[in-house]
Amino acid sequence: MKKAARLLLLLPLLCPGLSAADQPNIIYIMLDDAGYGDVSCYGQKNFKTPNVDALASGGLKFTQHYSGSTVCAPTRCCLMTGLHTGHAFVRGNREVKPVGQAPIPGDTVTVAKLLKKSGYTTGAFGKWGLGNPGSEGDPVNQGFDVFYGYNCQRNAHTYYPTWLYHNLEKVELDGKTYAHDLIMTEALKFIRKNKDGPFFCFLPWTIPHASMHVPEKYTAPFRKKFAKYENTIGRYKGPKVKNPVAAFAGMMVKMDEGVGQVSALLKELGIEKNTVVLFTSDNGPHREGGHKPDVFNSNGPLSGYKRSVTEGGIRVPLIAYWPGRIRPGTTTDHISAHWDFLPTACALAGIESPKPIDGISFLPTLLGKNKEQEQHDYLYWEFYEQGGKRAARFGKWKAIQRNLKRNLNSPILLFNLDADIGEKKNLAEKHPELVERARNIFAEAHTPSKRWGNLAKSRPKTKKSE
Repeated sequence: MKKAARLLLLLPLLCPGLSAADQPNIIYIMLDDAGYGDVSCYGQKNFKTPNVDALASGGLKFTQHYSGSTVCAPTRCCLMTGLHTGHAFVRGNREVKPVGQAPIPGDTVTVAKLLKKSGYTTGAFGKWGLGNPGSEGDPVNQGFDVFYGYNCQRNAHTYYPTWLYHNLEKVELDGKTYAHDLIMTEALKFIRKNKDGPFFCFLPWTIPHASMHVPEKYTAPFRKKFAKYENTIGRYKGPKVKNPVAAFAGMMVKMDEGVGQVSALLKELGIEKNTVVLFTSDNGPHREGGHKPDVFNSNGPLSGYKRSVTEGGIRVPLIAYWPGRIRPGTTTDHISAHWDFLPTACALAGIESPKPIDGISFLPTLLGKNKEQEQHDYLYWEFYEQGGKRAARFGKWKAIQRNLKRNLNSPILLFNLDADIGEKKNLAEKHPELVERARNIFAEAHTPSKRWGNLAKSRPKTKKSE
């Protein structure tokens, strides 16, 4: 992948977009483990997210947007590099002891580096997960001028940590302070300080990842509504949680409050019309720490959860808000993924988009120029846990293959998403030609990695099934 990273610099391609003189600020909000239906403008009925809904009513809502992966670290790698998991350096969650995750190489071309080089001030506030503190993968070594938050994903399993990181400085905490509030303070400070722009503000918030922690004033309004779970105790890391179901609703209200703070500040500073706000989630909903996504219909009609390559594990919300440039109250069924963010950001900044990458700019869709929008031949995911699995989306068709660590020729399942969004009816026997196409996509999209191995390598059978 280091060779590929060098090619990214050597083979640039001019990305059609805005002029460099027209550079807007870019704010990218990414939730952690929120399902497709976990905000009210995507169907949530158990609580309201009015500030997120305001972005949707004032902007563009995507209905067929996908995460980079079905877990945290690889999604972030796809987002930062414009590569899907068949090509990305990080393809799963891999820990580094005592603190951090496997670092991306120092010469990786990231969206932050590209924007910084073009004159943007860059900041990240939330959860990183792409390199332990001080490593070559540390955010300050990957193009961010400022970082504040959880460098390490394990530390982000509690909202009451005893430390966070501010750039390379470890910030000691008392274990009683809600970390999201500290992160928001630093993020809002960054936006205010850089109001004259252009700036790129990356907000990878930890809500609603387990543990199900939120100050009681947010949980209290939901305790009566979810009283049947009042004796349920949730524990992931940090303090135990009584009624984690009610806590989840409170967490999402807290998250929505943060969106409102960002929106209000943009209006106060008079920079709302020169700022693109994007809102998404990193993968489907989790079932940890006592969270019960089925209570909230978190996936709507989709099947599967975090760690699945079915739609419930990888289809996520995407809202784009840009007053005066994006037509308000609109919806698009453009098929896109997190790896499209890098070329889209380049197009917004009026700079060259590196090649080879897997992403395609969706700026034409943002601007309502749908006839100019390039389409993907396919989207691709691979995941090394739970026996090894992969999936591809091509047109209305979705192919899934599981148990690859046992058998590289395991059956390929085929679904028509237009007619069967819940992926309940396998049509593989009726369409052998599409199964063969999927097999060819799988072969084309996967590049073996020394770090991760060959996903489709045949291995001896084990006693446990997936």
